[in-house]
Amino acid sequence: MFSKILIANRGEIALRILRACRELGIPTVAVHSTADSDAMHVRLADEAVCIGPPASRDSYLNVAAILSAATITGADAIHPGYGFLSENADFAETVEAHGLTFIGPTADHIRMMGDKITAKTTMRALGVPLVPGSDGALENLEQARAVADRVGYPVLIKAAAGGGGRGMKVAATADDLEEAWSVARTEARAAFGNDEVYLEKYLDRPRHIELQIMADTHGNVVHFGERDCSLQRRHQKLLEEAGSPALDAKQRDEIGEIATSALKKLGYRNAGTLEFLYQDGQFCFIEMNTRLQVEHPVTEMVCDVDLVREQIRIAAGEPLGYDQKDIHFSGHAIECRINAEDPRTFMPTPGTISVFHPPGGLGVRVDSALYAGYRVPPYYDSMIAKLIVRAPTRLEAIQRMRRALDEFVIEGVKTVIPLHLKILDDPQFRSGDYTIHWLEKFVAALNAE
Repeated sequence: MFSKILIANRGEIALRILRACRELGIPTVAVHSTADSDAMHVRLADEAVCIGPPASRDSYLNVAAILSAATITGADAIHPGYGFLSENADFAETVEAHGLTFIGPTADHIRMMGDKITAKTTMRALGVPLVPGSDGALENLEQARAVADRVGYPVLIKAAAGGGGRGMKVAATADDLEEAWSVARTEARAAFGNDEVYLEKYLDRPRHIELQIMADTHGNVVHFGERDCSLQRRHQKLLEEAGSPALDAKQRDEIGEIATSALKKLGYRNAGTLEFLYQDGQFCFIEMNTRLQVEHPVTEMVCDVDLVREQIRIAAGEPLGYDQKDIHFSGHAIECRINAEDPRTFMPTPGTISVFHPPGGLGVRVDSALYAGYRVPPYYDSMIAKLIVRAPTRLEAIQRMRRALDEFVIEGVKTVIPLHLKILDDPQFRSGDYTIHWLEKFVAALNAE
């Protein structure tokens, strides 16, 4: 096992990793920007090193500063959390080149799955079903037209190196294709420095289903079931469930077998999440995240497993120690992302937390680095907490989440808690009959009132 782990992240995920390390008896090093000098993970870590000014590029994305912090503190492993450098293959490669262990997949697999076209080509070869579309990057608009005519409109133009909805445009008809092609490439070039795009059939009412997997270095691969992440606004998730209201145990087993078989052939290691669009009983692979997910707690709640602990164990060379048959799913879990945003406009609302009172009770978990007096900085992601509940049934989980949200007191900044309460009260959400387009329409209707 490792003698000391440096946590190359901030906020609630840094605190989440720190807790797993503490339970394993591993000392921790927190790195932080000057804006985060009073952050909770900095206060609780065994050691802390300031790595730069507030801007992410000068601190949390500063590879040299992070490696220097690891060297001077004697850390022998780095956990990247999610975001920042977690899916940066060059960073993973550099960490290993300096004699440290990167707690995550190999640099080759991060690079492979980071390019959406390579990822799709790889998964197709491994027998994973895909959304109909182009076989690779599109060379020109004429080629895009040919593929669109073959798969049928509407179609989606997507950045090969994309993420977060950037470089992604829908063409409803042939007349819309040229503009979607041009805008997607321009956005992709600006956001990722790469204007390669590809084309997929646009599914009009899919759900966003993702499968959590874990693989060790001894050839063992298991899955921990699915999460339904269909409640999204501008391709950003807001609420997640485990399991999905749309799937039954047979469908879970089927997609689980396809995914674990593919990753075993690939020789994958550590945590990963395969993301699918699901419509009319069909799964279509769209991408793979080679890291821990924001929404991993809902999986932990229904499987009773510490996924961060498993990441650390695997990175240290330990085998999983269990098979798929040993993994059991119990009850239903829901996660609400609590963002410091105006619940109507979604504009970030940084500021000082004057009152912080998290909810409690049976089956309630709060992942947050907030405390009264903490100043939410304007430089980073606006998510300030995750509220997770588990109950025997989905309806009971909804009721428990509603009760917990009512108890959650955060004063000093606006949050999206009022929006979550409205979602939970909506009959269509409560029925479980929603798609990835539902939340956008729901929010638009609320704002029109």
